[in-house]
Amino acid sequence: MIRPLLRAVLLVLPFTATHAFAEPVPPSGEPYELVRALQAVQDGIANGDTAAHGSHIALIRQIGEKLLAADPRVWSNPQNGQAVVIYLLSGGAPQVVRKLPRDKMNVDAKLFDGALAYVEGRQEEARELLKDVQPRTIPSGMGGQVALVQGALFARSAASLAIERLDDARLLLPGTLVEEAALRREILLVGQAEDFDKFEFLTLAYIRHYRNSVYAGDFWQRFSTGLTQSSLALDDRRFARIAALLEQIDRASRLKLYLVIARAALVRGKLGVTRPASERALTLSADATSDRERAHFFRGASRALTDEYDGGFAELKALDKSKLPERDVLLLNATVQLALDVRKPIAGPAAIVAADKPPPTPARIDLASSNAMLARTQKQLGELELLTKDRRP
Repeated sequence: MIRPLLRAVLLVLPFTATHAFAEPVPPSGEPYELVRALQAVQDGIANGDTAAHGSHIALIRQIGEKLLAADPRVWSNPQNGQAVVIYLLSGGAPQVVRKLPRDKMNVDAKLFDGALAYVEGRQEEARELLKDVQPRTIPSGMGGQVALVQGALFARSAASLAIERLDDARLLLPGTLVEEAALRREILLVGQAEDFDKFEFLTLAYIRHYRNSVYAGDFWQRFSTGLTQSSLALDDRRFARIAALLEQIDRASRLKLYLVIARAALVRGKLGVTRPASERALTLSADATSDRERAHFFRGASRALTDEYDGGFAELKALDKSKLPERDVLLLNATVQLALDVRKPIAGPAAIVAADKPPPTPARIDLASSNAMLARTQKQLGELELLTKDRRP
């Protein structure tokens, strides 16, 4: 639901038929009031308001004009100095801020300079200026914005710190575009850290509050990356929880993810995941498609290499290789060879060395030979994966 302030803003901002602003008439008042109006419109974006999304750039521009025209005396109010930092971190124009009377502003210099450095792309300088800022010690409106920026600045160099700061952003500004953006950024970092419980928690939080967000597509892309570029989906004990999360996304994306999971599980020997993931993919794929053929490949391999050798091997032999991508053909060949080697007859002993030693019985298995063969095949699969990893779906 759109907040009352957003309703008021939209009433006083006349639109053309295409929802663009007809004239620059943002709400009057001090800078902090103007920035609150901007935040209200952006919170509407988090709730799926496409009209707000189409208009907020024009609103940012008009608020910038109002800031430039403001009475210099307003800048002695700390709220207005903080509003400039929030304006910057909410998409405001740095060229506008540079024209404001900085010497008259009552605002922390590191926060101001750090925000300016960030929006101007001076990342190292921004990190140095903002690294020691504790978001919970400053007003929440500005603290949440700063925490979100810190999450972005430290995502690569200090992922644990970035996660902490994104947690701060969510806690300081719940129900806002800041929280929505923090969830989008944090889901990937938590996936890379292989923290499944938190990965699940963040996903459910996003679904609960922001599934209609204009930026929901970006969240699900990050979700997919975090899930498939880690080991999160390769533990068969949590497969049911993974499946529950995947039910929240569209059918085509769900199919793609199940195929990625099934293949990754096969390559890593997690056949307890390969089987259910491939079966889910089968139910989602259409007849006579490449996706259906790949699903059969992964299921057949999981069967042939476990307790359904004959049925699984028959499924592999029935595949139409022309419908498989090249990298899967290579993996199929290695899998078939592995399945054949598993059933290869064991050669008898060359000679009986000592008369007092009984010969091995026909039922006895040469484990050393089998283990060596499995090791060679695992190495081959690993090499194939390395050769093709840059072309993963």
